[in-house]
Amino acid sequence: MNFFNDCQIARLAIANTNDLVSLLTFPFMQRAIVGAVLMGILGGMLGSFVTLRQLSFFSHAVGHAALVGVALGVLLQINPTWMLLPFTLVFGVIVLYFIDKTDLGSDSVLSIVLSGALAIGVILTSLIKGYRGNLMAVLFGDILAIDTTDLILTLLVLVGGSIFLLSTLRQQILLTLNPDVAQVQGIPVQLYRYVFVVLLSLAVAVAIKAVGVLLVNAFLVIPASTAKLMSHHFSRFLIMSVIVGSISSIAGIIVSGIFNFASGPSIVLVQFLLFVAVFIWFKLNLKAA
Repeated sequence: MNFFNDCQIARLAIANTNDLVSLLTFPFMQRAIVGAVLMGILGGMLGSFVTLRQLSFFSHAVGHAALVGVALGVLLQINPTWMLLPFTLVFGVIVLYFIDKTDLGSDSVLSIVLSGALAIGVILTSLIKGYRGNLMAVLFGDILAIDTTDLILTLLVLVGGSIFLLSTLRQQILLTLNPDVAQVQGIPVQLYRYVFVVLLSLAVAVAIKAVGVLLVNAFLVIPASTAKLMSHHFSRFLIMSVIVGSISSIAGIIVSGIFNFASGPSIVLVQFLLFVAVFIWFKLNLKAA
């Protein structure tokens, strides 16, 4: 009986694989592949700094607070993407300002602001009547639904982020490793911090449509954490993070197509399994050595 079930599953997977090959000829699937590569590169690049600067909770807060922007977009009958971009941008800058101007720890400020924003988002969500398809899609992600506008926005954020981070890479590394030394050497620490938060907030906004509000933080953190296990040299770590982000995004789409899973969770699941595999591999190698 188990053998019969395995055969049925295998036939279903083969059929779905053939369907996936056919789907690759459709524009929406091609846009999803391009979007996965762009977002994978963006997530891997920014995620490297997020991980080293211990800003994962910050991106988590921005991602969850984006629910307010999504709900406002649906209530005002505006494309949620156009509400997410300004909302996450303003939210990220305001939170960083609060952290700088209060004596509270950053985790306390983030918890307070996240809780308040999430409460407002839930209340606004309860006011939405009728069809909630747009809201659900943004909450849980659907990379197959991204359009040309989403690709252009992602590309703009990626190009802007790449130019800023790579042109100031030495300063960014010093700022990441020792902010006090960076300050003494005349590096505009505050300016760089705020510009990075702007980039991070915009990256969260454009990635939400692909992986959803609930999983966007994992999309930024897991590839960089996986790369960190593989290399402690910053340049290699950055390159590996980008490669892991891109490959895992494409693999997630393939898994989603073959097994008919939701695309956002599929991408994050692949990233998680890759992290576990790399972790086990390096642990075994260390023990063998």
